[in-house]
Amino acid sequence: MTPDLQCEGVSKSFGNLLAVDRVSVDIPAGSFFSILGPSGCGKTTLMRMIAGFEEPSAGDIRIKGRSVLGTPPNRRNVKMVFQHLALFPMMNVAQNIAYGLQCRGAPRAEVARRVDEVLQRIGLPDVGHKEIGQLSGGQKQRIAIARCMVLDPDVLLLDEPLGALDLKLRERMKIELKLLQHQFNTTFVYITHDQSEALVMSDRVAVMNAGRFEQVGTPEELYHSPRSAFVAGFVGDSNRWSARVTAADGADLCAEAAGGFTFLGRSGGGAALAPGASVAVFVRPEAIAAVRRADAGTKTGGAQNRMEGVVDSRLFNGANSRVLVRVSGDRLIEVDTPQADASASLAPGEAVLLSWTREQTMCFRSPG
Repeated sequence: MTPDLQCEGVSKSFGNLLAVDRVSVDIPAGSFFSILGPSGCGKTTLMRMIAGFEEPSAGDIRIKGRSVLGTPPNRRNVKMVFQHLALFPMMNVAQNIAYGLQCRGAPRAEVARRVDEVLQRIGLPDVGHKEIGQLSGGQKQRIAIARCMVLDPDVLLLDEPLGALDLKLRERMKIELKLLQHQFNTTFVYITHDQSEALVMSDRVAVMNAGRFEQVGTPEELYHSPRSAFVAGFVGDSNRWSARVTAADGADLCAEAAGGFTFLGRSGGGAALAPGASVAVFVRPEAIAAVRRADAGTKTGGAQNRMEGVVDSRLFNGANSRVLVRVSGDRLIEVDTPQADASASLAPGEAVLLSWTREQTMCFRSPG
């Protein structure tokens, strides 16, 4: 089946600045695809090229298998939801949704029918008569999407649409957006710098850095099997050390960090790391077990990495707690513990032993 959206070697330069560098990706029909990256990485420039507001300096963009290079935005079957929604305040809800159909010259009866249908599908059947100012933030989000979806786009582009919402509403809208995407079965391409948005909603995610896609995969693949130090550090929380490889046997390696601590880990991203190589070492907070030093003999199991420390503080976070442990060199290590676990009761000042396995220690060649 032909993908709904294809980018093939797409680049964009602004003078001497290369904003997007040879990006290629196929986005299947009916999928929720996110482009995740920090500010300035090129993700919005890429979206503007897909929408037709910018022309690529090189490469091709295809919608439903057909190149759209040179095609103006209003002639591409692609619609866009912006962060600030751009709803018309002088029109009521129904008029906002109907605007695009009226611009196309659709008959009045068809306009009314399709507006009613899309309001039903977004779960707001009785708000057509309301003014935009009477809606909640979440309702405005759904109306902005409905205004696009009533035009039956092949691809819907969403440029950080939750950025202006408060935290509670943003969490709820993540679920709502995913449900809406399933309801319409339309390809959503979502731009964000917020990893939680991308991981929660997406079928696949592209992590973008310095104009390139560092890795494209499912949220689980990005989190558990990052292919670069950038992805490991950007997706999810991690404890990070700088170290130097002292021994290597295939993917298994030994690396020494400042202070003399030795890690047993595995090379990430499939790169062979030879002795002497500088590496960045990543360990997720939830991968580390923390036990009172008095209990350490019976509870560390087969963990290959161990580190002694003293609890500095414990941060309560609902179902979990984050324990901050101070180790030699005055370094703070973050450890996540479920509330049901005995380690959740650790108090500041207690001596603990931290442990984790070789498989949970991800090592990547240091950038640069």
